[in-house]
Amino acid sequence: MKLRIFTYFVFINGFVSMGFRENLKAELSYSGMLVKELSAKSGVNRRTIDNYLSTHNCTPSAEAAVSIARTLGVSVEYLVTGKEARRDKSISSLSPVLRSIVNITSQLDPRNRIMLLDIVKLFKNREDEDREAPQDTHSS
Repeated sequence: MKLRIFTYFVFINGFVSMGFRENLKAELSYSGMLVKELSAKSGVNRRTIDNYLSTHNCTPSAEAAVSIARTLGVSVEYLVTGKEARRDKSISSLSPVLRSIVNITSQLDPRNRIMLLDIVKLFKNREDEDREAPQDTHSS
């Protein structure tokens, strides 16, 4: 399971909100997908996606937004507003332990969420390395 960590914010009418650029960055990070992969899978030019990621007021066409959203498994509404849950899994379908982790994490300060994500990634990398390491069948 992956947790979405939000690190980029836009202030609108006194409220914290995330725009397309910030949500796209967060979704790319969440999915682990590279820009070139998103481009290949969505059919949207890589430079165009780079512009969406680097230019604050660069708004995609409806066609590009739909293609990017479908590729990332989210709705266009989510990419624009950040206010819709992923379609593929709701929190209620998670195990009690994972629900607890998500609930506690959602109460953390954004900076602490980022640190927690880094820690979780370290654990995951360590597990992956342990699985890939050849097992020593001869003990000394």
